[in-house]
Amino acid sequence: MPAATGADALSLADPYTIGTKYWHELDDGRIQCDVCPRNCRLREGQRGLCFVRGRIGDQIVLASYGRSSGFCVDPVEKKPLNHFLPGTPVLSFGTAGCNLACRFCQNWDISKSREIDTLSGEAAPDTLAQAASKLECSSIAFTYNDPTIFLEYAVDAAQACKELGIKTIAVSAGYINAEPRAEFYSHMDAANIDLKAFTEDFYQKIAFSKLGTVLDTLKYLRHETDVWLEITTLLIPGYNDSNSELAEMCAWIAEHLGDEVPLHFSAFHPDFKMRDVPATPPATLSRARRIAIDHGLKYVYTGNVHDTDGGTTHCGGCGKPVVVRDWYVLKEYRIDGTGHCEHCGARIPGVYSGPAGTWGPKRRPVRLGTPRVRTGDHDRRNATATKE
Repeated sequence: MPAATGADALSLADPYTIGTKYWHELDDGRIQCDVCPRNCRLREGQRGLCFVRGRIGDQIVLASYGRSSGFCVDPVEKKPLNHFLPGTPVLSFGTAGCNLACRFCQNWDISKSREIDTLSGEAAPDTLAQAASKLECSSIAFTYNDPTIFLEYAVDAAQACKELGIKTIAVSAGYINAEPRAEFYSHMDAANIDLKAFTEDFYQKIAFSKLGTVLDTLKYLRHETDVWLEITTLLIPGYNDSNSELAEMCAWIAEHLGDEVPLHFSAFHPDFKMRDVPATPPATLSRARRIAIDHGLKYVYTGNVHDTDGGTTHCGGCGKPVVVRDWYVLKEYRIDGTGHCEHCGARIPGVYSGPAGTWGPKRRPVRLGTPRVRTGDHDRRNATATKE
């Protein structure tokens, strides 16, 4: 792995580059990044696979603090989260790079970018929080690319949001080591984790990662945190959509996470390095949903297709529809302000606050201000002396 040169060279003189703390020195002089299980071992000037974390001197730095590939206000259901403040707007943003290497990536222009210039948006954590408040967003989502790789920026933004009563959402593949995972999710209110398949073979050959780590993250979130959890599986024809694999996955979810964790099956479209694979037929999503329901899962949805039935939430008590969705429009809403079915009074698992929002399908790109890297009572750029 050669050192970055030219425009890609790392420099602490860059106002968007900060010191980090999850790393350690190796006996051979390299430094290992400890944020994710990839554990990149770097020499001077080298970047990790994620591209935004690299080595300068005797530390690992983050080179995308305060920068974004874009900001947008859209419905929380698009994350997708169907049981978290339904109908409300969320300020969504991401940076560049990723710590996985999925051949099918649907956001590859962002996640696989090797051009820092991709990050044309700028916002310090407090700017993000203030913007979310002014835009009347109930939450902010770290999405488009995996927030694991810009952990420090996401954590600072989350802390700023909490001060203004803004909820925080992580959309992630769940590929993160235990110590940074604990810090990161202690600042999150909700998460949608991509469970990309249910075989190690798929994860190793198609996503270049490991299934076991993701399953550990799912169990951690469900049983050791208060983070609201939903799961998404992108179904790719011929790769992860067999009846047997889906049955095994749903049985595992029911046993290890419980029957109330919402599961979303989304349609794949040909992209990145899998353009020769056909798009997912709607019938495949319906089949997967039926398998999940047959295995006892109560809240199973289809995505990236127009499917009113697959978007409807049914009460786990009486079975009646409590949320009928037409794409991102809530056509019918029968959950009271405390999260109970208006038909029978049963609790609908999730996070609710009063009546449903009315944001609908709107998608509003926004531009934010110039970042101030200094946040709170410390300067992230001077974090070199605070490694733990």
